[in-house]
Amino acid sequence: MERKYLTVSALNRYLKYKFEHDQNLQDVLIKAEISNFKRHSRGHLYFTLKDESSQISAVMFLGNAQGLKFEPKDGAQVIVEGYVSVYEVAGTYQVYVTHMSDVGIGDLYRTFELLKSKLETEGLFREERKRPLPKYPKTIGVVTSPTGAAIRDIIHIINRRYPLASVVIYPALVQGDNAKSSLVEQIEKANRQAIADVLIVGRGGGSIEDLWAFNEEIVARAIVASKIPVIAAVGHETDFTIADFVSDRRAPTPSGAAELAVPDRQVLLDNIAKMTARLKQSLKTTLETHKAALSKLTKATVFQKPTRIFETSDLRLTHWIDRLIQAGPKRSIAEKKERVDRLRALLAKEMATRIQKDQTHFLTMAEKLELVNPLGIMKKGFAIVKKNNSLVKSVAKIIPEDHIDVQMQDGSLDCLVLSMRKDDL
Repeated sequence: MERKYLTVSALNRYLKYKFEHDQNLQDVLIKAEISNFKRHSRGHLYFTLKDESSQISAVMFLGNAQGLKFEPKDGAQVIVEGYVSVYEVAGTYQVYVTHMSDVGIGDLYRTFELLKSKLETEGLFREERKRPLPKYPKTIGVVTSPTGAAIRDIIHIINRRYPLASVVIYPALVQGDNAKSSLVEQIEKANRQAIADVLIVGRGGGSIEDLWAFNEEIVARAIVASKIPVIAAVGHETDFTIADFVSDRRAPTPSGAAELAVPDRQVLLDNIAKMTARLKQSLKTTLETHKAALSKLTKATVFQKPTRIFETSDLRLTHWIDRLIQAGPKRSIAEKKERVDRLRALLAKEMATRIQKDQTHFLTMAEKLELVNPLGIMKKGFAIVKKNNSLVKSVAKIIPEDHIDVQMQDGSLDCLVLSMRKDDL
């Protein structure tokens, strides 16, 4: 007997019927933690309810959400009341929440806040610690899942924006218990190889549980220890992880990380075109300026009547020749000789005058000396008397029997004093 097949719509409709006729699912009371919270523009609330090991999608329509006395957010611990049913279009089951109350912050969120506070206190979030990204990187390293949509988006954007750069993939687990050690291993491997100029670490969107590996302390410290600048690209724009805070730059998405990692080729080409245009204009202006200057020079007298250059030079040469003749050695020697002759004549005249003057003075002094010359007195009959070669001026110095010398004009006498007579004056 041939079996009848079902359509997908029929199967989903049947499953919805079963859910709605199960009394245990029509009034459920669940304690869970909120994650992936989103408020629709129409006011509906979409989020995930989770505990340590499981999760389930939930929705709360505007009519029920308007009665909330608190603002739901990721990490909030809540108690919800509602029913479980199937959303036929997607074939998924979810909790339709009619009432919700807040019972505190969830364990994962609390762990997140504690680690964030610890690392911030250590100064790992400070901007001055973070390094700038290279302007024109040659190689982009990407630590992520090799099969996810994130790596495809990154490669596509890098190839489109800056095809000069190459991409090196460091495959890592990005979800699950082993993800943190896998991420650390690949970050350290990239640093050992040292071929990447910048490193993108991240994954696509997901729940807080899916992204939790990027909230692990060992991953954060591996990013801080990286010698290669790191761009964190975890989840969607509204998702924040510890990796975002410690990385050198945070990108809202993996696609955004690719845009941060490399410059835009079109922008570079536009800049080159602008600089080329400015350079051409600058060259044109310079050429026009030099052309005008050249035209002005060619109209100058020196080019119109070049012989004037030689005329001016000839006049200048004549002037210097005249000055050289005036300052020449023959003229200088003649002037010096003339001066020597003048000085010689002056000296002769001065010497004659001086000699004549000295001669006159000499004769005068000789005449005066002659007046007191004892020889001159002796010519008149006077004599000089000496006793023992000493001049005798008084008879009181002589006694009878003394021998005396009497010097006269033409000789001297040795005399013996017989007697002496002293005149009364």
